[in-house]
Amino acid sequence: MMAGYDSFGLIDRHPRTAISLDAARQIFESGNPERDGFLPFGNGKSYGDSCHNDRGTLIDMRGNDALISFDPQTGLLAAEAGLMLSDIIALAAPHGYFLPVTPGTRFVTLGGAIANDVHGKNHHRRGTFGCHVERFDLLKSDGTVVTCSASMNSKLFAATIGGLGLTGIILSASIRLLKVNSLDVVERVRPFASLAEYFEMAPQADNDNEYAVAWVDQLSSGRRAGRGVLLTGNHADNGSFEASTEESRLGVPFELPISALNYPSLKLFNAAYFHFKGRKREPHLSTYQTFFYPLDSVSNWNRLYGRTGLYQHQSVIPEDAASAVVPQMLAATREAGQSSFLTVLKRFGNVASPGIMSFPRAGYTLTVDFPNRGARTLALLERLDSMTIDADGRVNPYKDQRMSSAVFKAGFPGWQELEKERDPAFNSNFWVRTALAGRTA
Repeated sequence: MMAGYDSFGLIDRHPRTAISLDAARQIFESGNPERDGFLPFGNGKSYGDSCHNDRGTLIDMRGNDALISFDPQTGLLAAEAGLMLSDIIALAAPHGYFLPVTPGTRFVTLGGAIANDVHGKNHHRRGTFGCHVERFDLLKSDGTVVTCSASMNSKLFAATIGGLGLTGIILSASIRLLKVNSLDVVERVRPFASLAEYFEMAPQADNDNEYAVAWVDQLSSGRRAGRGVLLTGNHADNGSFEASTEESRLGVPFELPISALNYPSLKLFNAAYFHFKGRKREPHLSTYQTFFYPLDSVSNWNRLYGRTGLYQHQSVIPEDAASAVVPQMLAATREAGQSSFLTVLKRFGNVASPGIMSFPRAGYTLTVDFPNRGARTLALLERLDSMTIDADGRVNPYKDQRMSSAVFKAGFPGWQELEKERDPAFNSNFWVRTALAGRTA
């Protein structure tokens, strides 16, 4: 198969070769798989190059999407790794279950959610996706299938959760879902005038609610600097379990020649969003699509950034440093003249992931994204990297397209444990660029 197989950031774009899982099995069974030759590919929602292996071949997992079993008494679901989270929601919702942890899009494969150990708006209570994985079957390049769990092949289990697809191919997995009274969410909106006010509110918001996330007006300055809205939510009790697997009919049908997300347009959007959202101060009912997946309502929204794509930067800053460092990071983005459409701030809790390469840690995570404007955008991102590492934080690998080896290794000192468990026939552009930088072939 020849297709774009681009990542969501649309930065490094060229045709890539992909094969099916069946074709990969045949190669592995032949006993002579090419070294560094493979990498499983889910649905391409990673922003950077962790889902690419330009030295070899991608293995497209989307056709392997069968439900294996589901126990409505316990919420234990087993499925092939190519099943979308949207399909899991639709299958489990009639029985009163929802994903225990969900990222900002439901169009992610089960295997991709495990390989990236994704997080959501309830990390303070439920941790990462990997915390809810019971077991999985992993196909190695020697043709063997290894069953992994916390008690069975535990090192490989820990390396695969958050392991970016480098330990082999997740064939199927069992996860334990969350029992809820409704898919709908009772949402509450609380405006804040400054980041100092947000940091005062956040711990109590986490304590009182299943879900909490803040949107920040990145372009606000002066006495309005750091204003935003804190969104909290809990599942409603109205027994609504209607779910959909379809992508939105609204979308961006083609790439724009230049980014539509510039300073004037985003300045107007941010002001309008702050005032519109801030008016909804009383608790109100929100559908699960609106609360968890607002950007899924516009398909291909990444095309708004223009033909040169976008960079997203997600960092996590330890709690004792965040109230000082996060405002400095946002000030740096304004000083650089860069405008972020999506600026999100969340508090991570102390729930440990079983994965050795999991991104979240206790503290605050800031996400910003920028149209790719070349050298000046890269210079800003390097500055944000430095501020993150200086604060003993880390940068998210599956949102990254360009962090240095030094930045990666400073944030993930346990990377060598993954390298020990990496299947020698699997690699990625990201791993070559960061973990293996400086090594000779």
